[in-house]
Parts: sequence; C-alpha cells; structure tokens
Amino acid sequence: MKLQQLRYVYVVAQRELNVSEAASALHTSQPGVSKQIRLLEQELGIPIFVRSGKRLVAVTEPGNTVIAAAQRILSEVDNLKKVGSEYRGTGQGTLSIATTHTQARYALPSVLSQFRTKYPNVMVRIHQGSPAQIVEMVRSGDADLAIATEAVGECDDLVSMPCYQWNRCVVVPQRHPLLRLKRKLTLEDIAKYPLITYDFAFAGRSRTHRAFADRGLTPNVVLTAIDADIIKTYVRLGMGVGLMAAMAFDAKSDKPLHSVDAGHLFEASTTWVGMKKGSFLRGYTIDFISAFAPHLTRSAIDRALRGDPV
Repeated sequence: MKLQQLRYVYVVAQRELNVSEAASALHTSQPGVSKQIRLLEQELGIPIFVRSGKRLVAVTEPGNTVIAAAQRILSEVDNLKKVGSEYRGTGQGTLSIATTHTQARYALPSVLSQFRTKYPNVMVRIHQGSPAQIVEMVRSGDADLAIATEAVGECDDLVSMPCYQWNRCVVVPQRHPLLRLKRKLTLEDIAKYPLITYDFAFAGRSRTHRAFADRGLTPNVVLTAIDADIIKTYVRLGMGVGLMAAMAFDAKSDKPLHSVDAGHLFEASTTWVGMKKGSFLRGYTIDFISAFAPHLTRSAIDRALRGDPV
C-alpha cells in the first residue's frame, strides 16, 4: 500500500468520481490514477468504486470507509510536514483562508497587511465562497482556516472559535425618506421599501428573516447578492434599500450613499474562525488568528484544539 494510492482514491472521491479531473489536479495521467486505484483494491481485496465499463459511478460501502481512512491518513501526513517545517524554523509556507467576500474585502486587509510584513515568505491564499462552501474547503483540506458566520460555529467537525460580533445597517440613496426620520429606524420602516440583501446561502440571513417574522412582517426582497458591493451597486441604481453588514459601509468611499443604523433591530451575528479537528497549526497561523481576534491568544487556541472551552 502506497500513500500515493490513498491520495488518488481521496482526490477521485473529492472530484465526484471524475478520474480525468482528479488526474489533472494530481498532475498525472488518467490511466496512471486508474491503475493505482485498481492495485489498491486488489491489495485490500475489496472494490472501492462501482464501475460501469471504464467509468466510476459510485462508491461502495467499504469504499466509504477506505476514503474516510485515507482522508485521516493524508491529514496526519500533512501535519507531520507542518511539524517538520515549524521546527526547522524556515518561516516559509502557505496559509490558505476560506472566507466570504465581506470578510475578505472589509475585515482581513489590515490584518493580512501586517501579517505579510512579519512573514514575507509565507504565501497567503484566499478562497471565497458561501459559508457552506467555506466549511467544505476546510473539511477537504483545501483551506487551513474558515472565517465566516454561523455555519462555521455550528459545524461539529471543526474546531471553532468566536472572533467578533457585527450587526447591520440600511443603505439608501441621497434624500431618501429614511434619512429624514426623527426617531430610531423600525422594521416597519424598512418593510415599506423594496429590499436588497444577502443571498439565502449566506450566514446572518436567518437572523434578519426571523426579526421580520417575529413582527408579522414580510419584507419585499427584490434582489439578493453574495456580497455587500453588489448590494450597494443596486441601491445606487434605485432598485431598493440595502440591508447589509455595517462594517461593509464606508461613508467616504461609498458616497453618495448613506447608511442608517439597524443594529438595534437584529440579533448580532458572530464571525468565527474554524479549522479541521486534529490540525497542527504552524506558528504563523496562530499569529494570524491572534492578530485577527486579539482575545484568541496561543493558550486560548491550544485549549480549543484540545476541546476545552475558549
């Protein structure tokens, strides 16, 4: 049994049984991948995949167990490599972060700028997606860290730690009636206008929906988007008022739009950082987490990795 064979099996499973795509990702040939998988099946004495002609069409029951074991083994091998790099003190490596557009655009730039100064030889990769996609990237090993709301904190197979809380604002064009209110904004005020907000796949949407429902209101959502910049674009076009993360609005750069505080109307959301259970974190990864969320010290991160309360 070879480590290479386990890697081939795992990558094929991750690529939805597309051997051609797996071979491309592994920088090898399709026949080579197929041959190594068959050799592993012969050694184990079980079929890992169900075949129809030359095509793989499903994973067998024992195959699921093999793939899960392969994932654990590959993860431990990756940890061993990280341990070696850490104790050689090379200061080189890669930090892969899976996150949403809002976090990448508004929360991470200053932290990554400082990180780059301290660790010039570490390559940072940012992968963007929905919270569910972000969690899957960490599960599959395509990313070291997940930074998002709700989905990360609710995922049992990740080690998750709370970073900070945020709330929402309503974004409107100049001279909009909501700017003339002499009192605090209400949900009824928002519900009078067409609403542009985050896509249903994004964390935090459930809180806004619940707030309106608790008041017996059904907002007229005319457009949903995956990031705050798109929301602001369509508010500028006059399609409605925007409901988005307050941190994504800048009074200077977002002129001529204006924001109205809506933090008192909705339950605050929490941004979490998550990593695969059993991960070995390089020193620079711990430093990045601590810079992003100062209360997450090395000892707090170590406690979380051991399963203790942060």
